[in-house]
Amino acid sequence: MDQITSCNTSSLSVYTPSTSNPWDAQKVSHVYRRLGYGATKTQIDAALTQTPSAFIDSLVDAAIATPPTPAPSWANMSYNDFSNAGLDPDEQIQNAHYEWRLNALNNLLDHGLKGRMTLFWSNHFVTELDAYYCSSYLYEYYNVLQTHALGNFEQFVRDIGLTNAMLVYLNGYQNQSYNNDENSINENYARELYELFTLGENNNYTQQDIVETSKALTGWNHATGFCENISFNSVSFYSGNKTIFNQTDNFDYQGVITNLFAQRSTEIATFICEKLYKYFVSPTVNNTVVSAMAATFVADFNIANVLRILFKSEHFFDDTVFGTQIKSPYDLSHNFIKTIGLTLTTEYKEGIFYLNGLAGQDIFQPIDVAGWQGDHDWINSSTLTGRWQTIEYLVWFMWNNDQELLRTFAIESSNNSNNPYEVAKSMIDRFVPKELHSLTDYDIATDVFKHDVPQNYYDNGYWDLTWGSVPYQVVLLLLHLIKMPEFQLK
Repeated sequence: MDQITSCNTSSLSVYTPSTSNPWDAQKVSHVYRRLGYGATKTQIDAALTQTPSAFIDSLVDAAIATPPTPAPSWANMSYNDFSNAGLDPDEQIQNAHYEWRLNALNNLLDHGLKGRMTLFWSNHFVTELDAYYCSSYLYEYYNVLQTHALGNFEQFVRDIGLTNAMLVYLNGYQNQSYNNDENSINENYARELYELFTLGENNNYTQQDIVETSKALTGWNHATGFCENISFNSVSFYSGNKTIFNQTDNFDYQGVITNLFAQRSTEIATFICEKLYKYFVSPTVNNTVVSAMAATFVADFNIANVLRILFKSEHFFDDTVFGTQIKSPYDLSHNFIKTIGLTLTTEYKEGIFYLNGLAGQDIFQPIDVAGWQGDHDWINSSTLTGRWQTIEYLVWFMWNNDQELLRTFAIESSNNSNNPYEVAKSMIDRFVPKELHSLTDYDIATDVFKHDVPQNYYDNGYWDLTWGSVPYQVVLLLLHLIKMPEFQLK
């Protein structure tokens, strides 16, 4: 099948607002929807007082400045440490995993681009919690993701491969060679290092490169027990020359990474920039733009720098970009929460874990080593109903706990209009990347919103947003909106 060509022909030149292409609420919402998970009207209005470039810089700078989550009390505790403290290790580890999932959910809500990038990299440098099931390993892995989320990609690759979670998940701890015996060498991490993490499938490496790299990655298998740190054991290291990418040396782990970035920097930059492009812009790739991104990235492999260029560009703000991606389960739930300005109780956050897991996105549990593929994979006949149920769950939470928030949302969205069409349209437009397909769709939604209030109350101006039925009218509109195709897009 021929590759689909991107309809977006705009370049990476900096977007400059004009009369025909203004800096408006739709563009600000686009930024917040893609770089974070949405925004309140107050945040949108504030962004409109800045230039687009200054606004992007503020979001990237905030992400860089956000420190990793402080270490919990159990950050360095092994199974035996829990036992020695008189605690049930299995119970403590299970509780720690729950605590850290909640922490990750909060980071997505509160940390904007930093939270999103941490989740992005967890779906790139994939591990699965069930495979290593150790709280200290989980903390270390997540800390490395946060630390390098917008930093230097080469250092990121160096550090992530030596996390305990990765050494267990991709069998690095089983990769050993005593007396240079090759029978116990495990190729798993070497293969994924090239195929999934840096170069892309079959992109200028050979099976022999994988074999030789596997030899160089031996030795990381010394541990004294479950949940203990895995360290280097020189006795199990294959000591001798290896030839990788036509370079011969007695490579070890660090040497592999140095050689990889020295010999395949262009391939790495292109592969990572294409992945960033698909995640932030569109599943249909513009190769010219990706090549331009890669040319910047390869200079120093600074993640934040290449993101700034992309996010400030005419290409990113092109109208063809809006609504080209399907929301992930966390996009769906968190965009709704952020846009409304909803504050959830811990109990309801637990519900979000559960419902988003049913919809296909369980934090720390990607479906396999290749991660969630996203976009159209998010929606099928079984997950679509679950996606509706997630938002219904949030809508009824508001109804049961803070009905006035529903009214406030209508007032803020419409500037306190008493025209039911304007009120309904303003709320709908807060959630969708583009206007609905037709005016008829807005008319139908307005009829839903009007509920059973007599028409003459609208016609004669008796009804306004102080009306007692307004919170329930907003509920009806939201329950109607979430089943529109446009609501699933970002």
